[in-house]
Amino acid sequence: MFSPTIQKLIEIFSKFPTVGPRTATRFVFYLLKLSQEEIDKMTSAISKLKESVKQCKLCFNNFEGENDLCSICSNQNRDKSILCVLEKESDLESLENVKRYNGLYFILGGTASSLKKNDMKGLRIEELEERIKNQQEINEVIIATNPTAEGEAVGIYLTKLLKKNSPNTKITQLGRGLPLGGELEYADEETISSALESRR
Repeated sequence: MFSPTIQKLIEIFSKFPTVGPRTATRFVFYLLKLSQEEIDKMTSAISKLKESVKQCKLCFNNFEGENDLCSICSNQNRDKSILCVLEKESDLESLENVKRYNGLYFILGGTASSLKKNDMKGLRIEELEERIKNQQEINEVIIATNPTAEGEAVGIYLTKLLKKNSPNTKITQLGRGLPLGGELEYADEETISSALESRR
């Protein structure tokens, strides 16, 4: 039986995505081996994360800066006629690394397990509709949810919704360069480029 302090940290780390109790335990014992200086650096960085990082009011990407908009949304050289809808921030990073897309983004904040409206409540669907409505120059919306069961469900829901409510906007999805069940953040640059080019 671990001490209460160790057990508490294991419980905290176990709440991280894809981290189970066994991995969480390894994290805690790794921390125990660090010097006090290294621990202080880590706790300082975690505190600064909440103090310095904020969400862009247009795309909901996390960034640091004085403005309300991230560097992508405030960049006048970006193509404002194309909006790419993603599940999470790491997907945006993956697309940006490819350097084949020059439009704008919108981060949904996750996925849902079904097409039921109740399951969609945690997503920024109303904000997405408002963005498309207010930004008149958007001609195409790329639904770039991951090719997982949940991502496909959200993709189908958004495609139907946007075609109904924004009939003059072209709605496309990433091509099938991405493996079924995979995620954008783990795909290589060539695969992502292919999926972008073959969107339909």
